Amino acid sequence: MTESRQLELGRVGIWTFAYDGQPAGRVRESAAELEELGYGAIWFGEAFGRDTVGQAWLLLSATRRITVGSGIANIAFRDPIATATATRTLGEAFPGRYVLGLGGHRVDDTVHEVDGYPVPARGRAVSTMDAYLRAMDEVPVHSPAPEPAPPRLLAALGPKMLQLAAARTRGAPPYFVPVEHTARARRIMGPDAFLAVEQAVVLDADPGRAREVATAHVAGYLAAPHQQASLKRLGFGDEDLTGGPSRRLVDAIVAHGEMDVIHRRVRDHLAAGADHVCLQVLTAGSGLPEREWRELAGALLP
Repeated sequence: MTESRQLELGRVGIWTFAYDGQPAGRVRESAAELEELGYGAIWFGEAFGRDTVGQAWLLLSATRRITVGSGIANIAFRDPIATATATRTLGEAFPGRYVLGLGGHRVDDTVHEVDGYPVPARGRAVSTMDAYLRAMDEVPVHSPAPEPAPPRLLAALGPKMLQLAAARTRGAPPYFVPVEHTARARRIMGPDAFLAVEQAVVLDADPGRAREVATAHVAGYLAAPHQQASLKRLGFGDEDLTGGPSRRLVDAIVAHGEMDVIHRRVRDHLAAGADHVCLQVLTAGSGLPEREWRELAGALLP
């Protein structure tokens, strides 16, 4: 089935892995502040930190209005029954505030690693995801039906997965992509699909320091076959991907430097067809980038 497309998340949200390393009380305080700052949504990934359902509950229960998005829940970590029942429960408890992003299937018939732990990805990526969505739809859940039902998105990079996202869900939340991908995704999915783009940023006036942080972030993803394939589809070559990321690639993936650089990148994504841009603030440390979140809110939010 094709889902209704309407989502009201505002133009700018926050995407973060940083909550995984923080105690629950600290996460609650931070989420409440992000809501008060005026961000439209809080997005988070899933690796070996908190389970996506537990993290979503923690953030939703600490706030009153802001949307919380799993960006993404890894389908290799749980079966469709668990995902369907948990999503329904979150939708019932927090009506209209939870978005389920699904992904995690890499290149066809490969084994990928998360923090060195092998996670098998069996079968064909698109057909596996389609079957997962169908299985979720068929689960005979007996708990009260949430109204509205939590929207689903697919972490789509390639054209076939983007087509599936448009046909079977409300759209896509692409991660680790340049503006060119945003324009391509909009063309493939059409005008009605919801497109929420993750954008990594380094807010630092020191050019050398900002580039160092940005380069380290990009380098960390280049061993992933699905990211290599995505970047090559966009015109990046082996010279950009091997021996450390090229300056061209780093600049395309990470907006780094002064506030005007970040502001311009957000505008570029929106002009290319994004409905929502979620900013992942990168720093040299592992703590919460609260200063940067506040400064970005002051510059980018109404």
